[in-house]
This record gives sequence, C-alpha cells and structure tokens, in this order.
Amino acid sequence: MVDISRRGMMLVLSSPSGAGKTSISRRLLAEEEGIVMSVSATTRPPRPGEVDGKDYYFYSPETFARMVAEDGFLEHATVFDNSYGTPKKPVWEALNAGQDVLFDVDWQGTSKLKESAKEHLVSVFILPPSVEELESRLKGRGQDSDEVVAGRMARAKSEMSHYAEYDYIIINDDLDKSVESVKSILRAERLKKDRQTGLLDFVQGMGVGS
Repeated sequence: MVDISRRGMMLVLSSPSGAGKTSISRRLLAEEEGIVMSVSATTRPPRPGEVDGKDYYFYSPETFARMVAEDGFLEHATVFDNSYGTPKKPVWEALNAGQDVLFDVDWQGTSKLKESAKEHLVSVFILPPSVEELESRLKGRGQDSDEVVAGRMARAKSEMSHYAEYDYIIINDDLDKSVESVKSILRAERLKKDRQTGLLDFVQGMGVGS
C-alpha cells in the first residue's frame, strides 16, 4: 500500500448538550486510526482521578497568564473564575506528525480556532433530529431537575442558531450512521491535495511534472 505523508487536521465537533457529540467522539477515537483528542489546559485544580497531560494540562494562574501573553494558546476563555485554553505546541506537533486532532468545543471556541488556524480546521455541527427528541434525551439521563433541563434547552436553541458557521452538518437520528458520516468527512478531508505533503514527491517520482 502506498503511504504518502500528510499534514493532520483539526476536526471540531460541536453540538448542544444531548445531541450525541460525546458518543460520536468516543466511537471515532476508538475506531479510527491517526486521530487523537485535544487536551485543554486549565487553572482549576485536578479532580480525583484526573491525570495531568491526559484529562487536562493543569497550570497555575501565573503560568496560564504567561502563556496568554506569549500567544501560546489557539483559543482560551475564563469560565467561573477558572481559565481554559488549547495550548498550541502539542497541536502543532500532532499535525506535523500527520495526526488529526479532535476538538470538543462550542461555537465560540470554534470561532476562535478559525481566527488562529483556519487553514487546518474542519468543523462539524451535530443536530438532534428534533427539539422534542433532544428534550427527551436530556430528561432520560435522570440527572437534572425540570428547571435545569429547561435551562439546557434554552442554551441548546441558542447554540443551534450557529449551525451555519460550520463546514458540515449531521443530524444525529442514528448513532451508527452519524459515526460513519463523521468518518467519511475525515477520510475525504485527508485526501485533499494541500494536506498530502508527500504528494509532489510521489508524482515526480513517476516522472510526472508538478
């Protein structure tokens, strides 16, 4: 099998809570080779069982602020007195090694990633099959009160209003089909000539001009 070197991509999956993004991400990471999960940095303390460099990079507020000043993040934000961000260095290293990096961020994070690395970004928004189905999924978790579910639904409608900002839209009415759709996007994007960094050498090796 011919193996042509390529540059990786940043694959963003976004969705409202309950639309299936986490399930799709887990399947993709388990079933598809050459893709890794982006690890965010945070200033919050580790929770029991969390591992530095795997779950998060745990930085002091001083270290985080220094990295912001040195333009060390692809995107960053402060939420409830804690800061979160995507360090550039491990992402660039993965892309240059031909690995794809999966991002689980909202529309605001996606917008910031576009500003800093648009040429590497492929964005996918996951929609539920209906508002009623989304509410049913959230209630089916059995973890939240009706008031919390109502709040999640309001946020979901706001998030879904940004669907047009994404490259691809998947309606998740069947998990297996949705996973295959994301895999198809991944495989097609990998074949783009601009990502196949070894393509020119391969073609010229056959005596064909550029």
